[in-house]
Amino acid sequence: MQDNKNPVNNQINIEISDEVGEGIYSNLAIITHSPAEFIVDFVKMMPGVPKAKVKSRIILTPQHAKRLYKALKENVSKYEAIHGEIRDSEGEIPFNMGMPGQA
Repeated sequence: MQDNKNPVNNQINIEISDEVGEGIYSNLAIITHSPAEFIVDFVKMMPGVPKAKVKSRIILTPQHAKRLYKALKENVSKYEAIHGEIRDSEGEIPFNMGMPGQA
């Protein structure tokens, strides 16, 4: 017999605004943590520009950070099974990122 207070179908209706749906480009993530939270700063670095801006900051509990880690690991595995191995760039990310632009 089913309890009517706890529906079998536990779906969540998630909505996304047009602005958030457009996304924010990031080519660097900086992760820090404390005993209570993980902070992920998404940064956009531009070629030849020595200064970069944090475009978005996400603050997670340690439990949610681990869930995100597992979900990313699973999705990278699925991606690589279809598209092949994602090659990790060797060494550090260059802060210069190429020649500065000229007018």
